[in-house]
Amino acid sequence: MSTVIEARPATGSARRGLAFLTLTGLAWGTTGAAADLIYAATDIGPMAVSFWRHLGGLVLLGAFCALRRTGRSKAQPREVRPLRGRLGHLVGAGVGMAVFQTAYFASVEATGVAVATLLTLGSGPVLTAFGARIWLGERLGRGGLLAVAGAVAGLTVLVGGDASVDPAGAGLAVLSAAGYAGVTLLGRSAGQRGEDAFTITLWSFGVGALVLLAPAWFEGLLPQGGDVWHGVALMAYLAVFTTAVAYPLYFAGAARVRAATASVMMLIEPCTAAVLAVTVLGEPLTAATVAGSVILLGSVTALAVAESRGQTRRG
Repeated sequence: MSTVIEARPATGSARRGLAFLTLTGLAWGTTGAAADLIYAATDIGPMAVSFWRHLGGLVLLGAFCALRRTGRSKAQPREVRPLRGRLGHLVGAGVGMAVFQTAYFASVEATGVAVATLLTLGSGPVLTAFGARIWLGERLGRGGLLAVAGAVAGLTVLVGGDASVDPAGAGLAVLSAAGYAGVTLLGRSAGQRGEDAFTITLWSFGVGALVLLAPAWFEGLLPQGGDVWHGVALMAYLAVFTTAVAYPLYFAGAARVRAATASVMMLIEPCTAAVLAVTVLGEPLTAATVAGSVILLGSVTALAVAESRGQTRRG
């Protein structure tokens, strides 16, 4: 019988990583609501929204990284690492992010914010757990298995209680979840190899924008009707707060905890999105939404406690 050695985060504090992921989840939870408001204000489509989010994040983070590099002491020159051995991870993360965001925005358009977000981020932990077991050699442990089981249970309650789920939208949400799992695993692996979180994010946005340029162009790159400036302001919000600020926090957090832990922690996002869908967008509040959200949040809390205790024992 072969023995699988569980991969452990080598750097940083698990508690700090959990804090980063919590802030990321709250920021990302507003993404679907912002996209829905953009669709209501203009005639722009999901490909173009995703493209502008990628491009805006790339420009803003590129400027920040340039300022950070300028402020470094000359006595501490920046290490230039060869691309060989890194290119696959960086390009793969970019393609995964393009699939993740674009399929999610399309799912929001097809089936609504709450269902799209809950399906995407509810499926993500399961796909990530399988991927981490196969490619990273990580074991979930009893606490992790219970947390993922709780996530699946919460997802079942949420979707099973809503007969209005659009099948095409649900399929797009699962596709988005697959892209999300790929980004999580590749970001985690690159972070373990010492890759800087900003480097991962910049490459992801750059590759993603390149992948999305042609389909966004054919779909319609610029909004033409409705309240154009309102739509532009909302897309700027997506680029600044949910992208340029949130993604570096996500990658920094994912490098400090296990891949499945990072994925389950991001269930904060669908719970936030469900609240906004009801309070801001007027989507109906059902018993399934409440019960499923409570179960999902319970899974996140249990996993966070288990991860913190594990880090304390290892410290």
